[in-house]
Amino acid sequence: VQLVESGGGLVQAGGSLRLSCAASGLTFDEYAIGWFRQAPGKEREEVACYSDAGTYTYYADSVKGRFTISSDNAANTVYLQMNSLKSEDTAVYYCAADLIKRVVAGVPVTNYDYWGQGTQVTVSS
Repeated sequence: VQLVESGGGLVQAGGSLRLSCAASGLTFDEYAIGWFRQAPGKEREEVACYSDAGTYTYYADSVKGRFTISSDNAANTVYLQMNSLKSEDTAVYYCAADLIKRVVAGVPVTNYDYWGQGTQVTVSS
């Protein structure tokens, strides 16, 4: 499994970016794909998750209403559309993949095994 992120960059507060996570070596419907971020001095945070052909999505409260996760299954790519960006969104963003082995109350139990190299997002205020 290989994951390659792209789309990061420098943007002004209030602007938008779309991150892409191109996946190879996996069957999309069998995996949960998550977007994480880590800012300097802070713990890694899961910001969004997508699985089971879009029947399950998760957003952290910090990004709810501003970020949207979606996929192009034919291209094996998951996107993170980020709108109304804030300075506190500045971080390295990673995508990760996990083969879904268990689902509890419709929520996949994840333990991400595969990670991309990350893409830097910098939001200037």
